[in-house]
Amino acid sequence: MAHDVTLIATAAMGLESIVAKEVKQLGYDVAIENGKVVFEAPVSAIPRCNLWLRSADRVKVEAGRFRAVTFDELFEATKALPWERFITEDGKFPVSGKSVKSTLYSVPDCQAIVKKAIAERLKLKYGVAGNLVETGALFKLEVAILKDEVVLTIDTSGSGLHKRGYRTGQGEAPLKETMAAALIMLTNWEPDEPLIDPFCGSGTIPIEAALIGQNIAPGFNREFASEQWKWVKKQYWEEAFEEVEDKAWYNQKLDITGSDIDHQMVDIAKENAMEAGLGDLIAWKQMQARDLSIRKPNGYLIGNPPYGQRIGDREAIASLYSDLGKVMANHPSWSVYILTAFDTFEQQYGHKPTKKRKLFNGFIQTHYYQYYGKKQ
Repeated sequence: MAHDVTLIATAAMGLESIVAKEVKQLGYDVAIENGKVVFEAPVSAIPRCNLWLRSADRVKVEAGRFRAVTFDELFEATKALPWERFITEDGKFPVSGKSVKSTLYSVPDCQAIVKKAIAERLKLKYGVAGNLVETGALFKLEVAILKDEVVLTIDTSGSGLHKRGYRTGQGEAPLKETMAAALIMLTNWEPDEPLIDPFCGSGTIPIEAALIGQNIAPGFNREFASEQWKWVKKQYWEEAFEEVEDKAWYNQKLDITGSDIDHQMVDIAKENAMEAGLGDLIAWKQMQARDLSIRKPNGYLIGNPPYGQRIGDREAIASLYSDLGKVMANHPSWSVYILTAFDTFEQQYGHKPTKKRKLFNGFIQTHYYQYYGKKQ
């Protein structure tokens, strides 16, 4: 396939600008929409984006976009699209769907109609009289209808991009790897500066920081659905993996520490770091936040502490935040970034943030409290 494709990098609400920045850094011009970043790019961008995007949830190919208010319109407009460019004769193409504020509100019916229209088109183009066998590569389709505008996409990623391949274990309320990477990218941290996460849980923030610090592509350790697609040439994947190897800074020294009150979580974090190939690059400690020991100036504390919603009780959490505020008051050169849904965080911490940003951690509305340090 020689022509460019329209790609969509999906994003958690509030992270669209971070995903857009990443896509631009890969060299593609973007348009930001709610929950996604849309861009035209050559087919070779599919491997590159899947390997490099740290904060995006998935990379999808937009197969078509049109308006439809009747099932006939949906069927005919879908059938008119060049599906044979994307889906092989034996390709598996399950269809999922969603409909918001649209005339065509029955999602099961929309899915069935799209599936039938694509099958009709493929049978016509491939000269198949009976049913398509669907034993080949997976082309996971979605029909999404918003205010009567239909967008048909094919998922290039397979498993969500947060599944980096290094998580051997996790706690009760794990932070998604994509969110952890975004929290780091929302700071001004540089790889030669100290970074501490005193609520490291299974180690996601320190591990993502180490990957960023050594410029290691987050997708280097996993597989993607589009690796099986004939029109995404093997050459593109080989070139993308070569780029990943060429751009890594394996010699970059890092000063990253992850600590947690739970020694079992610290053990899991160590195992996850080993699985990520980061070995001894991160220091791991079992300790309480109040015992945090900071020896160097000009560092960054990035944390996703318990919110008092699913883990722990409010009184204990309030005390935890108060302890952290007292410790960090003694280190004015440090910048502190805390993600929490705790409604009185500022009062407990004892300081007003320089900035705060609304983010969704899963389905929980949180604020990212940002305290900028005064560099020495």
